[in-house]
Amino acid sequence: MRELTKAEEQVMQILWQLKKGFVKDILAEMEAPKPAYNTVSTIVRILEKKGFVGYKAYGKTHEYYPLIAKDKYKNFYLKNFVGNYFEGSFHRLVSFFAKSNDMDIQEVEALMKLVEDDIKKKENE
Repeated sequence: MRELTKAEEQVMQILWQLKKGFVKDILAEMEAPKPAYNTVSTIVRILEKKGFVGYKAYGKTHEYYPLIAKDKYKNFYLKNFVGNYFEGSFHRLVSFFAKSNDMDIQEVEALMKLVEDDIKKKENE
């Protein structure tokens, strides 16, 4: 899997939300100023070549749908992000956010509880 460009990610976010749609449906969900129809069509075809999007043909018209689940891409992206900026350490990531965002003790404890709950859930699977 490869990391998406901002434009590709914007289209994928819309497709994940819609579940399936034509280029005109994707374009309708975009904020102004909206790109040209051909631009969105090109991005969707690139996503298809990358294996992120599939389609069902209706004559010359195509209805597109995600082939990669949002959670799968989110995990991939986060691992790359942590690897590139925090030497692969989630501890360093959390420490960075705690220091730079002035997290209070309740927020840190809530974050620790979330992590502990996730670890327990994985252990029970």
